[in-house]
Amino acid sequence: MGKKRVVVALDGLSDRQALALAERLGKRVGAYKVGLELFTRFGPAFVRRLRKRGPDVFLDLKYHDIPATVSRAVGAACALGPSLLTVHASGGLEMMRAAAEARGKSRTRLLGVTVLTSEGGRGVSPRVLKRAGLAREAGLDGVVASAREAERIKSLCGKEFLVIVPGIRPAGHSRDDQARTATPAEAIRAGADLLVIGRPITRAADPLEALRAIEREIRDAKR
Repeated sequence: MGKKRVVVALDGLSDRQALALAERLGKRVGAYKVGLELFTRFGPAFVRRLRKRGPDVFLDLKYHDIPATVSRAVGAACALGPSLLTVHASGGLEMMRAAAEARGKSRTRLLGVTVLTSEGGRGVSPRVLKRAGLAREAGLDGVVASAREAERIKSLCGKEFLVIVPGIRPAGHSRDDQARTATPAEAIRAGADLLVIGRPITRAADPLEALRAIEREIRDAKR
């Protein structure tokens, strides 16, 4: 993934639409996110087809079950070769440890989903920070969290601990079903390593130009 900060979420697309978009955007992005809907509809075969085109894949399946079940699921998912894979940090320390051990020698980096960005209200940030700490203790490589907690997670868990930020909305875009959103610039300044962006790119009249505009905003934020 290198210095490419954008992960394009393929949610809401058909397999043909997703593959066509990946062909068009190519390796300009850090990875392509395959979520529950795409994976449920088109399965592991779709992940293999996407990986044959060269890009990194973020397999966002948010596993949450007893440790033994999650261990087997993570082992099966890592065999598909994704660069990133998620489990729910709310599953607890032992579940996340089982996930980390199941990875084996795979290069897949495991992320703990702290609190969904669709969830608002009081008390969210303390839960995010607690779960980030548990994810680090369990041996995960990072977490998925909103930009609001990114800086504090880096302070708590270290600069090398990945913070992947969804709910990214460039200025002027609808928040849709997200409660805790941020612009690309806000997320980068907060310390995000990767930005997960779906509809502002996938539903744009010109997805490539939408991506370029976001890249410019990221470059400006880093100056």
